[in-house]
Amino acid sequence: MAIDVVALRAHFPSLSQGFAFFDGPGGTQTPVPVAEAIVRTMTGPLSNRGTVSTSERNAERSVAGFRAAYADLLGVPASGIVHGRSATQLTYDFSRHLAKGWRAGDEIVLSRLDHDANVRPWIQAAERAGAAVRWIEIDEATTGLDLDSYERALSSRTRLVAVTAASNVLGTRPPVRRIADRAHEVGALVFVDGVHYAAHHLVDVPALGADLFVCSPYKFLGPHCGVLAGSPDVLEALAPDKLLPSTDTVPERFEFGTLPYEILAGATAAVDFLAAMDPGGEGDGRARDGHAPAGRAPAGRAPDAGKPDDEGPDDEGPDDGEPGASRRERLKRSLRSLHVHENALRSRVEEGLRALGDAVTVHSKAPDRTPTVLMTLKGRDAREAQAHLAARGVVAPAGSFYAYEVFAALKLPDPSLRVGLAPYNDTEDVDRLLDGLASFL
Repeated sequence: MAIDVVALRAHFPSLSQGFAFFDGPGGTQTPVPVAEAIVRTMTGPLSNRGTVSTSERNAERSVAGFRAAYADLLGVPASGIVHGRSATQLTYDFSRHLAKGWRAGDEIVLSRLDHDANVRPWIQAAERAGAAVRWIEIDEATTGLDLDSYERALSSRTRLVAVTAASNVLGTRPPVRRIADRAHEVGALVFVDGVHYAAHHLVDVPALGADLFVCSPYKFLGPHCGVLAGSPDVLEALAPDKLLPSTDTVPERFEFGTLPYEILAGATAAVDFLAAMDPGGEGDGRARDGHAPAGRAPAGRAPDAGKPDDEGPDDEGPDDGEPGASRRERLKRSLRSLHVHENALRSRVEEGLRALGDAVTVHSKAPDRTPTVLMTLKGRDAREAQAHLAARGVVAPAGSFYAYEVFAALKLPDPSLRVGLAPYNDTEDVDRLLDGLASFL
């Protein structure tokens, strides 16, 4: 089992322009099959949802396909999949939905490790409800969460625990299931920000213990939107403010206005692309840098992803893997191979940074983390490093990346330089990054 990186990269037109992209944590590049699915859906025929005309059925098919794809990706029923404009918007929406049941004296628990999108909406909702905010602190030595502080924060008054599955700047992966189990013991709900996590690991929402889980398809090759996965039972218990004529059915009652059918189709195509990255067969799990075998199209797309009803399947498409394998099974295989590929590149990055000596300080320390590295450069401004790298065709951003609590808790310099890996990165990209940093320092 392996990912053919050369074949995969051929699906990304932006890579042909000579850039090495390390800004994946902020949003990945888009493969052609995703863009094609969007165009096919928009050019239709397409109408509002219904069952009478082909154009109405195409809209219905787009919605159903999206829910089925993200049910497979996240391990929940399709009735637990909610579309949103972004993970931030979904978190704000659900902070309002949940806070309707909070009262003065209630408490919520937040994490210093989180992106502000999983912090500020909850603080603001708590303030309106008169609820108190408690914190899980960061262990400065490990850049993991201090679980003793979590125990001190929990109480019988805790109504919600909101925590990240992976830090978007440090890459740290906290023990979400352990955190969730303790929250459930005191009767609290668990809201997990999986935006960074879902880009690198197969998600199993029930196994994580999350009641509600958000992610962003544009962090894993899809279009700009957000997805919330929830237990249908939890969703049934929530009553959002909505228009009177709009449906009260779950999950539709949490989606306001006409859905962007073309974005749903693109997001579905992204899941199919992920599922096809490793078509199976013999191999040792290491990414291949060679070309795709003769006669096989590069892996990356299901043949008819996002195809309207009046069009047949594509004449060409990838080998979708073992006959009869479910999409969930193919996702498991591909994401296992992705983990091997990205970790090998992360090791190459870290080895190269160590060779630069004390000129570079790496702040990502947790043993269990994503292929994301936050660093500062001795005596140099990270934005100058960003510009230096960009002039050499290497995209590595500088900033604090909305991780306000992380930077405050660890007293990190703002800006810092972040390097994040994505499926299309290869060893040449890494060597260009390291050469660029060496020439800057």
